[in-house]
Amino acid sequence: MAVQRAALHGMLLLAVAASGAAAAKVPAVYVFGDSTADVGNNDYLPWSIARADFPHNGVDFPGGRPTGRFSNGLIGVDFLAIAMGFSGSPPPYLSLMAATAANSSSEVTRNTTVAAAAAYMSGANFASAGSGLLDSTGSTISMTQQIGYFSDLKDQMSNRLSAGKVADSLSKSIFLISAGSNDAFDFFSQNRSPDSTAIQQFSEAMISTYDSHVKTLYHLGARKFAVINVPLIGCCPYLRSQNPTGECVEQLNQIAKSLNDGIKDLFSNLSTEMQGMKYSIGSAYQLVSSLIQNPHAAGLEEVKSACCGGGRFNAEIGCTPISSCCSDRSKYLFWDLLHPTQATSKFAGLAFYDGPAQFVGPISIKQLVEA
Repeated sequence: MAVQRAALHGMLLLAVAASGAAAAKVPAVYVFGDSTADVGNNDYLPWSIARADFPHNGVDFPGGRPTGRFSNGLIGVDFLAIAMGFSGSPPPYLSLMAATAANSSSEVTRNTTVAAAAAYMSGANFASAGSGLLDSTGSTISMTQQIGYFSDLKDQMSNRLSAGKVADSLSKSIFLISAGSNDAFDFFSQNRSPDSTAIQQFSEAMISTYDSHVKTLYHLGARKFAVINVPLIGCCPYLRSQNPTGECVEQLNQIAKSLNDGIKDLFSNLSTEMQGMKYSIGSAYQLVSSLIQNPHAAGLEEVKSACCGGGRFNAEIGCTPISSCCSDRSKYLFWDLLHPTQATSKFAGLAFYDGPAQFVGPISIKQLVEA
């Protein structure tokens, strides 16, 4: 237990030291979403099977260790945070809470609290694999709960700083949201052949919920939103493995496109309604589509099969310590049955941060940072 406490305390101090606050272009980054953005929160959920805290995950991460990221290495939020001047994604929120709870002595608790508060000032990652925009999606940390955790964090900040300083910091910080895929998967699993009316009704319910989440964050102080839309999920290796033809599941892609059309309209409308709100939408949908059509643009070769897994398209089972794992991971679009490799994530991070209008709009995330 003493070793665990020391490790957790050390992790907090490293998070503070490595945050690169002096070089950072924004005060903080706050991350919300699903497994596309989770950097280890689910490691602290004993009941959850949506975890990546075991090999081969993390094989290319510094030290070659699994971190809870569904990847062989870094993920998109890491590359976006690096572009903003940080060392990577802010730490998982639950790791900070675990570090505080693990220390019992008053002196260590006080030091850990100071470190945690400093880490909070550079941001936190609330994302949880398996979650969605809807509270009914998954059984991990819902978006509502993620925002609730952020509200708690803001209270901690307010205990240390004046209300004006907290408001100023939050107004300049980036609030990154990457969610919606799991909701689409759940809807499709319950409606294998949805007609256009059913898809439209689902999309409207999703967008209404998204609207509520964004407004809650806005009222808590958020002003700059970096949004990653729903990818071309029907082309993930797992979906190909379940399709007798081995092709993409186009109905699922239609659901994703409908959601993305709604997300685009939602943020356009909100930016006119809410004073001072600015946003940038990175199109994961368009990026994956583009890479499937032209993989060599990112130095990729394999765009259908997973690097780590098993079965058809190496995607009928997930990535586990006994799974088959490719040797040249830089050539694969997909790491496992659903998630991108570090190589894909790096390409996406660069494209969303300062890439062409094909992949990000109405402004780039770099322009959002500088706004």
